[in-house]
Amino acid sequence: MKTVFKRPESLKPAPFRFCPGCGHSIVHRLIAEAVDEFGIRERTIGIAPVGCAVFAYDYWNFDVIECAHGRPPAVATALKRVMPDRVVFSYQGDGDLASIGMAEIVHAANRGENLSVFFINNANYGMTGGQMAPTTLINQRTTTTPSGRDPISHGYPLKVAEIMAVIEGVRLSARTSLDSIKGVKETKGLIKRSLKMQLDNVGFSFIEILSPCPTDWGMGPAESLEWIKREMKRVYRTGILKDTEEAG
Repeated sequence: MKTVFKRPESLKPAPFRFCPGCGHSIVHRLIAEAVDEFGIRERTIGIAPVGCAVFAYDYWNFDVIECAHGRPPAVATALKRVMPDRVVFSYQGDGDLASIGMAEIVHAANRGENLSVFFINNANYGMTGGQMAPTTLINQRTTTTPSGRDPISHGYPLKVAEIMAVIEGVRLSARTSLDSIKGVKETKGLIKRSLKMQLDNVGFSFIEILSPCPTDWGMGPAESLEWIKREMKRVYRTGILKDTEEAG
């Protein structure tokens, strides 16, 4: 009988330091499970940038490189081109990927690099105190938008999965959510799909994951999941936005 809660081999026996209810720990486990199921732990390289994602190297039991803020796609490109037999993925938050690293992700996608990108969207800058991010919703209060995000002053929420979907080099762009058991299962499936595409040399795949940040949202863990369902998913539509394999 399968042990449901057995720790994946690709996950170190280290306590997570994330806040209660944070989605990072869930995604860390899903990635570790997927790596184990493909039997690619010795071939896998993860890339962690600045932000809450920076702690990834403490938890994954495979090679992880930390790089400068926003630069994971550039580092991933170099690693994959030098070692094409490796499975390389970047794990990035919305401050890292959608702000300082926007040029990096767009150009890696446009080149169609054979990479997997896992993008955590929690609608704020989590590590530095909950400031407004490119993904912050209209009227959402943060430490830098205490009256709520105003599109006239601050612009609109950036829909990164949709941006990726119109780039010719992208083979898969999808958005999922951690707001339910169904969402967690769908997230695991898309993570596996992304890694399988890389193993099959299909090309660039991008998975955006709506993730709770109870501490900086000023909510309890259960309330934060409801907020994703009620507010985030109205703006960020979940599902497959581009799938060239299916189209073919």
